[in-house]
Amino acid sequence: MKLYQTYASPFPTRVRLLLYAKRIDVEIVEPPGFHASTEAKGDYLKVNPIGRVPTLVLDDGRALPESEVICEYLEDAYPEPSLRPADPFERARMRLLSRICDFYLVMAMVPLFSLSARSRRHWTPEAVTAATGKVAEALAYLEGYIGEAGYAVGGALSQADGAIAPQLVLASEWIPALFGTPDPLPALPRLSAYWRAIQTDPIVVRLIAETRDAIAAQQALSKRLADAAKA
Repeated sequence: MKLYQTYASPFPTRVRLLLYAKRIDVEIVEPPGFHASTEAKGDYLKVNPIGRVPTLVLDDGRALPESEVICEYLEDAYPEPSLRPADPFERARMRLLSRICDFYLVMAMVPLFSLSARSRRHWTPEAVTAATGKVAEALAYLEGYIGEAGYAVGGALSQADGAIAPQLVLASEWIPALFGTPDPLPALPRLSAYWRAIQTDPIVVRLIAETRDAIAAQQALSKRLADAAKA
């Protein structure tokens, strides 16, 4: 199998969590045309006409886009160990936390992603304040549903941890460092406790390190491109 993905995107991270936890061997492919790259997506659009990451390509050539769909496939095809809680309500809560990340937290971050790609002269205090306020609102939604036993749901790793961890790297590290805003997590005690606890899980530690390294690499690339444009 092949996983087309980028390490800077938070969506493939939840897929890698399942791959690592289930010890599934896949080839990782980073397609062109994402993040700060000036390349076109080219042939990747033949793999996934939607043009987003991740995409899982099976050994027989069939392709599955969309991280949640891929995760559900991997759980069904490789049921052990399961990263879905056995209890139906807890399983629903796992999906709810992932949905909050996708529909509220990521969407709240989109204006900040857009600003980060522009010159700082376009960064008005009003725009930054409005966007970070929306991020804080979305994080508060997570606060209301996050588990209190060291994991997003219950006392074991689940798909929700793969959804939340990269978002917290962005919210509590990338945004404050880039825009000079306060870390929003101290105002959210349950989410802060979760963030401290989940960073002791070896698989999540690996995912967080990959995310941090990818963000640093993208920032370095953006700076090189900006410097080249000035030259």
